[in-house]
Amino acid sequence: MAIKGQGVRRRQKRVRAALRRVAGGRPRLSVFRSSQHIYAQVIDDKNGHTLAAASSLDKEIKSKLKTGADKAAAGEVGKLVAERAKSAGVEKVVFDRGAYIFHGRVKALADAAREGGLQF
Repeated sequence: MAIKGQGVRRRQKRVRAALRRVAGGRPRLSVFRSSQHIYAQVIDDKNGHTLAAASSLDKEIKSKLKTGADKAAAGEVGKLVAERAKSAGVEKVVFDRGAYIFHGRVKALADAAREGGLQF
């Protein structure tokens, strides 16, 4: 009998293993999306520290958003995480989509982070 969520964890593990092979020491831009919000953080895996983070719950962008679960919210979060990463001295990252397909909100966040100046 399969355990609930086992396929998602396996897919997430596979994606992250591939990222480690090609990262070359760059930090990881990790995305988590829930049914109501979207979160992004830039993680330095060597030291185990979060360098920058943003979410649709941040006070800076929450007032602008109608909801935290659409492409507009993802775009705002992408811009904000790019701005915070650049102020932390990070310009090149690897994009970690986790177990999510690269479309919709995940793609909107990635495109906005690229427009904000992050390279991946």
